[in-house]
Amino acid sequence: MSSRFVTVDRDTPMLLPPSLQDWLPEGHLAHFVVETVALLPLHGFQVNTRGTGNAQMPPSMMLSLLIYNYAVGRMSSRQIEKATYEDVASRYICGGSAHPDHDTICAFRVQNADLFQESFVKVLEYARELGVLTKRGGVSTDGTKIGANASKHAAVSHGRAVETIAELEREVQTLMALAEQADREARPETLKIPDEIARREKRLAKLQQAKAVIEERHATRLTQKQQEYEAKMAERKSRRDRGERMGGHDPKPPATTPEATDQYNFTDPESRIMKAGNGEHFEQSYNAQAAVDVEGSMLVLGAYVTDAPNDKQQLVAAVASVVAVRELTHVLADTGYFSAEAVATVESNGGPTAYVAVEKTGHHRTVAELLAVPEPETPATGPIDRDAMRRRLRTAAGRRAYKKRKETVEPVFGIIKATMGFRQFLLRGMRKVALEWSLVTLAYNFRRLARLISAATTHGHGDLALQAA
Repeated sequence: MSSRFVTVDRDTPMLLPPSLQDWLPEGHLAHFVVETVALLPLHGFQVNTRGTGNAQMPPSMMLSLLIYNYAVGRMSSRQIEKATYEDVASRYICGGSAHPDHDTICAFRVQNADLFQESFVKVLEYARELGVLTKRGGVSTDGTKIGANASKHAAVSHGRAVETIAELEREVQTLMALAEQADREARPETLKIPDEIARREKRLAKLQQAKAVIEERHATRLTQKQQEYEAKMAERKSRRDRGERMGGHDPKPPATTPEATDQYNFTDPESRIMKAGNGEHFEQSYNAQAAVDVEGSMLVLGAYVTDAPNDKQQLVAAVASVVAVRELTHVLADTGYFSAEAVATVESNGGPTAYVAVEKTGHHRTVAELLAVPEPETPATGPIDRDAMRRRLRTAAGRRAYKKRKETVEPVFGIIKATMGFRQFLLRGMRKVALEWSLVTLAYNFRRLARLISAATTHGHGDLALQAA
């Protein structure tokens, strides 16, 4: 008995044109992206309203193409252009025949920051209408370091800049003196004095700019550091007045001049050297922040980018980034976010309750900790300092709420970095980097919403399935 194989015929032309709908299986992410974008009442598209020049690519198609490709880990405009020829899902989104080039894709991405933010809000409103996102609830906030499109080796420290500026100024003076003697004494033909002076003066200008920027940044941070120093000294004084023993030395006042290690990057000046990974190495990065729903959806409700190397001043900004699609009841954050002033600001005027860790804790829990009786719920009567926040986290409500922090926001960063493959920004500068992070979190929300709707349909939630259809 001879073997039988499926016939593969690549030469016979099709008698009838195929339907694009048949290119992808039902429930594919590309179907969901196209259908959802078509449902969103978007107005922020940047288009050529004069109608001159070549025909434009449909904005909804371009938005769908970007969202889908970012969701599957394809961020480069050249890779996306290539995908419109080689990737079935991307060809389906473009209708099979449209192939926007990488310049068009890149220009659309850079020019439509408002559109991405509008889409971010509309998708969350859609999730709320479907019942996927609750109308009241909390968020968990955290930050992650995302590499800048710049090498840390293309940077200069303040100390090195000062030394090199002095050295170059001396060399320029020496060359100027040689130029004055050029008519009286013969010089080697290899020494072109005007070219050497111009080269050094060009480098001097760049270094002086770098030095000025570093000093300006330090002056901006100095006020904040001085406030932190005074707050720490006031807290230590208060504890001493209560008779508590204080360990360690008093904190040192902030330096009035930049540290020798403060750096400036020539490729992307707005990025910073930051601790990365487990904190044992440094990378040229941005600090990407996200506020994630803790009521089951794990959708990103707020996102922004900062150049701050840590999260000390980010609690207020993180809460402010949450879009107004739900009533925010509480916010969870790790120890890097705590300050009494930030907590007071967040909770003022009926704001959400903050549960912010004040000390690092391991994953392991001792038997004594498991058996510990929660502290009684007592309303705060004064500023929420470290001791008051510690007591709040030990109550039953505090334990129950804070338990959700790690199991919500950290998996989101894991999906964005590992599954979607987004570990480095392609664009440069704070404005463009913020735009790209909003696109990344928008693509993540599309992935997550598609999964939530699919799960609801599978488990027989008819109303949700009907609305999603």
